Amino acid sequence: MKSRPNIILIMADQLNASFLSMYGNRIAQTPHLQALADQGTVFSNAYCNYPICAPSRYSMLSGRMPHSIAAYDNASEFPASIPTINHYLRELGYHTALSGKMHFVGPDQLHGYEDRLVTDIYPADFAWVPDWTQGPRNAPTGISMRAVIEAGPCIRSLQIDYDDETEYHAQQKLFDLARGDRSKPFFLTVSFSHPHSPYTAPEEYWNRYRHEDIDAPRVGPLPLEQLDKHSEWLYYSHGRDRFDVRPEHVQNARHSYYGMISYVDDKIGRLMDTLRRTGLADDTLIVFTSDHGEMMGERGMWFKQCFFEGAVRVPLIVAGAGWTHRGEVTELASLLDLVPTLLDAATDGNPPELCQPVDGTSLRQIASDPGSARDRYVVSEYSDMGVCAPCRMVRHGPFKYIYTHGYAAQLYDLSTDPDELHNLAGRAEHAATEARLAQEATRAWDPQALETLILTSQRERKLIYTVTSRSKNNWSWMSRPDDDRRYVRSGGDAEGTIATKGRARLPFVPPAEPVHAGVPDAELIPPERRRPPRPR
Repeated sequence: MKSRPNIILIMADQLNASFLSMYGNRIAQTPHLQALADQGTVFSNAYCNYPICAPSRYSMLSGRMPHSIAAYDNASEFPASIPTINHYLRELGYHTALSGKMHFVGPDQLHGYEDRLVTDIYPADFAWVPDWTQGPRNAPTGISMRAVIEAGPCIRSLQIDYDDETEYHAQQKLFDLARGDRSKPFFLTVSFSHPHSPYTAPEEYWNRYRHEDIDAPRVGPLPLEQLDKHSEWLYYSHGRDRFDVRPEHVQNARHSYYGMISYVDDKIGRLMDTLRRTGLADDTLIVFTSDHGEMMGERGMWFKQCFFEGAVRVPLIVAGAGWTHRGEVTELASLLDLVPTLLDAATDGNPPELCQPVDGTSLRQIASDPGSARDRYVVSEYSDMGVCAPCRMVRHGPFKYIYTHGYAAQLYDLSTDPDELHNLAGRAEHAATEARLAQEATRAWDPQALETLILTSQRERKLIYTVTSRSKNNWSWMSRPDDDRRYVRSGGDAEGTIATKGRARLPFVPPAEPVHAGVPDAELIPPERRRPPRPR
C-alpha cells in the first residue's frame, strides 16, 4: 500500500440503516455492502447532523454544525468561503472528483472538487426556500403522500437515469485514474440518488423480493392527538390528512425500498470490481454512508425531517487501505466525523492545522479507543419545511433529547425503548438527565436568535428567487445543455420532486389525488407566525 491512500466516499440518499443486513435486517439483499462491512468497521450508532439533504451534506463536507454555516434548509446557500474536505485534501496533493448528487445551492458548484462529472439532480437556486409564516403545509419541494400511494416497480425512472450515469462516470474516472500517475492520490465521491422517494424500484430489483416476505413497520400510525408538535407539523406537511394510505400502499413502498437498496448495492459491487481489476483496491480506503435516513412508515411517518431513529440514524462503514479495525463500533458517531477521519487517513495520523476547528472526531480514534467516545454528545438540527421553529436533538449514552422551540420537549431511553414510544420528559426520576441534555441542546445555539435569523433569511431568499426565476437564472452545474429539462429544477405540487419524477416514470402512473379536503392551511399556522392584517 502506498503511503497516502486513495479515498472513495460512496453515498446513498435517504437510506435507513435498519434496512441493511449488517445492521441486522434479514430481508435485505445487500451482498456487496455486507462484504465491505466484513472487511472493515460498522458504526452502529452513527447519525446525520441534519435530517434533510443539503444541510446534511454541507455539514459533512465542512465538518461544522449546520447552524454555524447558516445551513438552515434545503435552499440555503453553501458559501464558497467555507473550506471543505476537498480543499484540505487538495492542499495535501490529492485530486478530487465528484460523480453524482451533492445538492450544492449557490454560485459555487464545486466546493473544492476539481472535477464534477454529472449534473446535479436538484435545484441549485432558492426554489425550495421554506416559509414558516405559511405554517406546516408549506412544502416547496412538493413532498406528499403521492410517493407512497404510487409506489411500485418500473422499467425506467428519472432516478435510474441519474444513477446509471453516476455509476458510468465514476467507473470511467477510475479507469482514467488507473491509467494516470498512480503516485498522486485521489478522493472520489460517488453519490447515488437511490433509495430516495418516490418508491419506484427497477423491475428487476422488485422481482428479487417476494411480496409476502416484506416486513411491516414495527410501529403503526399513532393517533394525531398523541403526536408531539414536530410530528404533528409533519403530519400536515406531508398531507396525511388529505390522502388515504392503505396497508397495500405501505407494503408496496417498503417492497420498492428494498429493491432500490439492492439496485444501489449492485452498483457498489461493480465499483469494487473496477477497483480490483484496475489494481487500485489495495491502495484505496472506502467510506460508505447516507445523508440521512427514512421513516418508511414507522409511526405512520415517511421521508425524513425528524429526529426519530429511522430518519436521523445513518449507515456508516469504513474499510480498505490503512484501516485496521474490524467489526462493530457501538459508540456514538456522526457525519461530522468524516472530515477529521479522512484527514487522519490521508496523513497517517498527522492532520494539518485547520482554518477553524471542526466539530467531529476521527473515527479511527473512536474505533481504536472506544472509551474515548463513551461520554460524547451527538447533535442534529432541523429548521426546514414542515416545521415552524428551530428544532434540535441531542444523543448521549442511551438517551435522546428532542427540543422544539416553544413546545414540549421529548426524552427517550433507547436502551429500553428503541421505538421511542415512552416520553420521559417531565418525569421527576429523569429530571437531572433532562436538564443536562437541555443545557447541551442550547449550548452555543440560541433558538430565539436563530429563529430571527432564519425568518429574515427566508424573506431575503424568497425575494431573490422571485426576481431571478423570471429570467431562469439557475446556478445548476450542467454536464449537458439539456439537463435543466431532465432533472428537478423547481418546486411545488406541479414542478417539485414528486411531480417531476412522476412524469419520467415508465410506464407512467397517473398521479394520486387527495381524497379529503383536510384542515385549511390557515388554521395550521402557529399564532406566533400569523401576520397581522394589513390596514385598509
